[in-house]
Amino acid sequence: MPRLTLALVALAGILAGALGYSVVNKPAAQTDSVAVQAMIDAALAKYDAERAAPASPAVAALDADQLNPMIESFLMDDPKILQRLSVALESTLRAEERSQARTAISALDDKLFNDPGQVVLGNPEGDVTLVEFFDYNCGYCRKALPDLAALIAEDPGLRVVLKEFPILSNESIDAARVAVLVGQADVDYWDFHEALFSARGQVNKTVALEAAADLGLNPMTLELELGSENVARTIQTSYELARALNITGTPTYILGTDVIPGAIGADELRRRIANMRACGETECEG
Repeated sequence: MPRLTLALVALAGILAGALGYSVVNKPAAQTDSVAVQAMIDAALAKYDAERAAPASPAVAALDADQLNPMIESFLMDDPKILQRLSVALESTLRAEERSQARTAISALDDKLFNDPGQVVLGNPEGDVTLVEFFDYNCGYCRKALPDLAALIAEDPGLRVVLKEFPILSNESIDAARVAVLVGQADVDYWDFHEALFSARGQVNKTVALEAAADLGLNPMTLELELGSENVARTIQTSYELARALNITGTPTYILGTDVIPGAIGADELRRRIANMRACGETECEG
């Protein structure tokens, strides 16, 4: 069951407890929606303080057949309450996830932004760093390539870190292995990067080696080094980072202390980068 559903079920239980509490302590029945809301507000205010105490016999003895229609009646009187609860809960969950991501990013700062095996594009000394986890067979990554190209071309202060994150196929892994070696060679990695995302069909080892050969690298030499510990360690580091940050898809960006899933577009990335410069966060208050 999704977390949101579980949380709403739990919340319904709280509402049930609140209504039950009100009924057994106030013998005069109330059907007015405002009055019922006031009763629930009062009960919820006491809930946190009293939740550790054993339930009173009267509350524990309430019959579900009596309680459930009351809950249904209240919710039917104001059906939008569930929508408001859903929005509030989603906001809370996102805030919690963001807090957890911030903590993880802070702990992994060096591996994320300064790993010696990673590819750095743009300005190596830039004042803002954008990290992208990608897979060469990811259609969304392919569509997002022009966004990255535009940002690098227009922003002289942007530093881009590419993380090989081959998760879609074995062919993706083979292409990523070649890419790691190309990234360590004295060639223009962007040309290779662009060539693979421009290739027709599935990107595999053969496609990657051909793109490397076009840059003057020896494909036979590269193939002999594909199984090296250095290559395996670089890709393994990406997997470990992704697991720690709960990254499960591509493209995923890291900007500041935020994990940004999906191809959100150049304009949105541009806005968040500007915010990083303005307030040190991807979202500025006010």
